[in-house]
Amino acid sequence: MTDLDTLERDLLALVSAASDEAALDAVRVAALGKKGSVSDLLKTLGAMTPEERKERGPLINGLRDRVQGAVTARKTALAEAALEARLASERVDVTLPVREAPEVRGRIHPISQVIDEITAIFADMGFAVAEGPDIETDDLNFTALNFPPGHPAREMHDTFFLAPDRDGKRKVLRTHTSPVQIRTMRAQTPPIRVIIPGRTYRHDSDQTHTPMFHQVEGLVIDKAANIANLKWVLEEFCKAFFEVEGVKMRFRPSFFPFTEPSAEVDIQCSRKGGEIRFGEGDDWLEILGCGMVHPNVLRNCGLDPDAVQGFAFGVGIDRIAMLKYGMPDLRPFFEADVRWLDHYGFRPLDVPSLVGGLTG
Repeated sequence: MTDLDTLERDLLALVSAASDEAALDAVRVAALGKKGSVSDLLKTLGAMTPEERKERGPLINGLRDRVQGAVTARKTALAEAALEARLASERVDVTLPVREAPEVRGRIHPISQVIDEITAIFADMGFAVAEGPDIETDDLNFTALNFPPGHPAREMHDTFFLAPDRDGKRKVLRTHTSPVQIRTMRAQTPPIRVIIPGRTYRHDSDQTHTPMFHQVEGLVIDKAANIANLKWVLEEFCKAFFEVEGVKMRFRPSFFPFTEPSAEVDIQCSRKGGEIRFGEGDDWLEILGCGMVHPNVLRNCGLDPDAVQGFAFGVGIDRIAMLKYGMPDLRPFFEADVRWLDHYGFRPLDVPSLVGGLTG
C-alpha cells in the first residue's frame, strides 16, 4: 500500500467518524486547508520533474477530490440526521386535544361581570352610566352631601385622607360613589336617571370588607319621583339580578345624611342547607340602602326642592356578587390568584343580556 493509499484511508476514516459539523470541519481543514496534509502534497508538484508530475499529479488530485467528496457527503448526512432528530423532538401529537386560544382561556373577573349585569338591567329601565374620579374633594365627598364639618356621620366612613395641598385642603379617596351624584346634578338638568358603578375606599379589612371595594348607586331626579317608583325599581332590579320570578322586600327606617326619609332594604331569602336562595323562604337579608334625596343636597346642587325631587340607592357590588355566585370570602377578589379566577371567572363571550339571560 502506497503512502497516498494510507493517507486516504486515514482521512476517510476521520471523515466517517465525525459526529457533528464542527468535528467534520476540523477534519476538512486538517486535510484540505492551506496547511492540510493533502494541500502539502499538492505543493510538492511544482518541484517535480515533468515525468514525476505526470505520474503523481492525477493521484494527488484524485485523493483531494475523493476527500472533498467524502466531506460533502458526510456533511449532508449529518444535516439530514439533525433534521430528523429535530422533527422527532418537535413532533405534534395530533391525538391530543387542541389547546384553547388565549382569548378563550382568559376569564372575566366576577366584579367586571357583575357590573356588566347591573348595567344591562338598569339600561333596560332607561338609566345611563355616570362616572367620576376616585380622588375627591371634601366638599363633594361630604359637605355637598349634607355632611357638615364635624358631623358625627363623617366618623362612620373611616376615610383615607391625602396630604394637604398648597391651600391646606386635604382630598380624600372617595368613601362612596355619591360624589358623582353631586357632579351629575350640577352638570345636568332634570330629568336625571343614572347609575354610578365604581371603586370606593374605606379603612376596613376582614372576611367581608376590604380597603377598596365596589359600589353602584342609582339616582333619579324629576318633578314626580317618589318612594313608589323607588320600590318598583329596586324590585325589578332584584328579580332580574338574582333571576327569580318574584321577591318580597321590606324597608326599615334608617339614617343617611343625604336622604330623607332613608331606609335599609331587606330581601326575602331561604338559608336551608347553608345555601342562600332568594325569592323563597322566611328569612331576610339586608342588601342595600336607599331614600329620597335630601332637600339640602338638592339645594347644594343648585336645584329647587319645591320644583324637583328624587330618590337614590346604593348597593355593594362585591357583596351581591358573593351572594349570587356563592363566594364565601371577599379578600380573594383582589389577590390575583389565577386558580380562583379560573374557577369563579366568566368566559369573555358570556356577555350579560336580559334577552339571553344574565348568566347564560
